[in-house]
Amino acid sequence: MSVIDNLKLGALHQSGENFFKSLFAPIWSSQEREIESRADELLDRFNLSHMRDEFAGTMSGGQRKLLEMARALMTDPQILMLDEPMAGVNPALTQSLLGHVKSLRDEGRTVIFVEHNMDVVRDISDWVVVMAEGAIIAEGTPDHIRSNQVVINAYLGVHHDRELSQDV
Repeated sequence: MSVIDNLKLGALHQSGENFFKSLFAPIWSSQEREIESRADELLDRFNLSHMRDEFAGTMSGGQRKLLEMARALMTDPQILMLDEPMAGVNPALTQSLLGHVKSLRDEGRTVIFVEHNMDVVRDISDWVVVMAEGAIIAEGTPDHIRSNQVVINAYLGVHHDRELSQDV
C-alpha cells in the first residue's frame, strides 16, 4: 500500500466501512476528501510528503516509525502508546523522532512508551516505570531511576562494577 493509503486507514468512523453507506458515494466521498486532507497535514508534519505515493515497504525503518506515529495520530488520540519507537532507527532520525514525541507532549497528549535506550528515556520522560520479569521494580523521575540500585542490579547485574577476574 502507498504511504497515503496507510494513513487513511487510520481514520475512524469511515462511512465507506459500512456496506449500505458505501453504496451512496456522495455521502462518503466528502468524508474521504477530509480524511485525505488530514493525512496530507500529517505527512507534512512528519516530513514525509515526498513519500506520499510511494509504497510504504520502500521506506527506511525510521521513516516507517514516523509513518506509524502519523497513522496513530489520524485518530486524534489523547493518549498514545509507542513500543520501542527508537529501535532500529539511525541516530540522525532518532533526533527527529524525539522532537515529534516532545511535540505530542507539548500539545497536551500523554505518551506512554516502552524504550530500552536510557538516553532517550532520560531526555523525554517525566516519569519512568521500570519492570523486570513482569513486575514493577522502580518508578520515579529519570534521575531517580538512573541512580536506583535495584534497577542497576536488574539490568547490569549485581556485580556490574567488578572486574571479570575478581571472584564473585
